[in-house]
Amino acid sequence: MGSQLHIRGHTEIYAKRNMTANETIVVIGAGVLGLSTALTIQQHLKRSQSILIVARDFPNTTSINYASPWAGAHYRPTPGKSPQVIREAKWARRAYEVFQKIAAEEPGAGVEFMEGIEYFENPPQEYLDAIRDPESAYAHLSDSLRELSPSELPEGVKWGIRYWAYSINSPVYCAHLLRKFVLRGGQTKEYTLASLLEAFHLASNVKMVVNCSGLGFADPKSFIIRGQTCLVRNPCPYTVTRQNADGSWSFCIPRPLEGGTVIGGTKQPHNWNPAPLPEIRATLLANAAKWFPFTPESQGQFDVIRDIVGRRPAREGGVRLEAETVSVVGAGGQTSHPVVVHAYGAGGRGYELSWGIAEEVTDLLLKRGLLQERAAL
Repeated sequence: MGSQLHIRGHTEIYAKRNMTANETIVVIGAGVLGLSTALTIQQHLKRSQSILIVARDFPNTTSINYASPWAGAHYRPTPGKSPQVIREAKWARRAYEVFQKIAAEEPGAGVEFMEGIEYFENPPQEYLDAIRDPESAYAHLSDSLRELSPSELPEGVKWGIRYWAYSINSPVYCAHLLRKFVLRGGQTKEYTLASLLEAFHLASNVKMVVNCSGLGFADPKSFIIRGQTCLVRNPCPYTVTRQNADGSWSFCIPRPLEGGTVIGGTKQPHNWNPAPLPEIRATLLANAAKWFPFTPESQGQFDVIRDIVGRRPAREGGVRLEAETVSVVGAGGQTSHPVVVHAYGAGGRGYELSWGIAEEVTDLLLKRGLLQERAAL
């Protein structure tokens, strides 16, 4: 009863806000970036504002082009010195902090922290350097990060590390985010946009649009990366990622809330084949039987729930995150110049970067006076 009253109270508060709202913020896309960004913006709405998510796909739908529910969704830092890698490391650190809070306070969200292990058959130099760099992508893991001794390395592995990581049951988590957004007064519209500018005509007085559409709209730098994994019922106690000598990756990721284990995977840029390939499945499962810590009763056999194929929305040069002023022609022929904030092209790192990107988008809008600072509690 108390929980129901709590939800009803929030509904009434946001209903009153929407009665006085005369300006709409539109977020395009209901993947993990769109949902995280919409929730973050929602905390800074002015009384005159409402927020609408417009998307082709939502968490209750399944589409090969809607990548978020298919994701393995675990944490694995990516070291490097390029400006984009450094920028992504900052977003990833912030997301790590938020996921710690979610795991502690929202047990039904599908987020769980566990040990993560990485093995390298031929470790890249940037990984070896980063482990000793206090400013690297590993810096926030210093309390749990440890190099493995030679006796701890499996056959064929030259180097390895352990650290405290998170794993996410991606379908459960996306549904959880959407539920929070709606209960806080957010609106949704299932719709396929033909143009980004069309978003300005889907609600009354749209003053700004946030473009979390995955691939953008005809962005020549955007492309898809085909990923094929296998979801099995076999339990696994922690995440393991193994970089093979040829540079390919293999991994096993247990999904919280008894969601099975994801075995992967492939990264095939520009490959549009929608069908799971049996030869890839055979390779994934054979490698998993050799390399990963499934319980002894598995005996190298797997109870397959389904083969998964998804198209990760990637972009040359990495995520596009920037504000842009556009020209929109209104119903009466007048031209306005509202703001679009672009936040898309995360490839396979949408979950890892999500809350960092969401907060940077919100900061851009706050600096322009388009949202209000949240009052300190």
